[in-house]
Amino acid sequence: MTQPDTSNNVLISQSVAILIDGNNIERSIHSETNKQNTMLNFDTLVPRLLGNRGLNRLVYFREGKQISTKLQERLHANYHGSVRPCHKSADIPLSIKATQLSNKVDAIIIMSGDSDFVELVRHLKAEGVRVEIAAVPATTSRLLTDEADYFHEITSNDWFTLETKKPARKKSGKSDT
Repeated sequence: MTQPDTSNNVLISQSVAILIDGNNIERSIHSETNKQNTMLNFDTLVPRLLGNRGLNRLVYFREGKQISTKLQERLHANYHGSVRPCHKSADIPLSIKATQLSNKVDAIIIMSGDSDFVELVRHLKAEGVRVEIAAVPATTSRLLTDEADYFHEITSNDWFTLETKKPARKKSGKSDT
């Protein structure tokens, strides 16, 4: 009797937090497309980032008060995620949350290309957390990707552009004859 081949049946039991620097990612995508109405497609991106690992937390940090209610509702409904408004930059709130989560998760994915996160990545790795960066390559700091355990490229496959509605033409009382 032969034993079944289980070499390809590896069970990965990793808990992952995804922390998103919303302004940084939005600016990166808009600079790639030259369109302000381009948005991340979380429905394809999040599963790709996770692979076969479990999602512990998803937090979208966004500077300013204009945060889409649809985005908040969608992230909560699909990923039990939350959107956190930030007074200024997302750097400090995201760093605090990452540090708070470092003993609760196996890996943290930081969605940002900002070199300001290099020291955070070093700290998290020293705490034993796997740190991955997900960002648009053209706008991502090489220092950041070199420091991280893994780099996920965010490409045009990961975003979509909302079609802008053209204003309806007003009918004039004149005929075309």
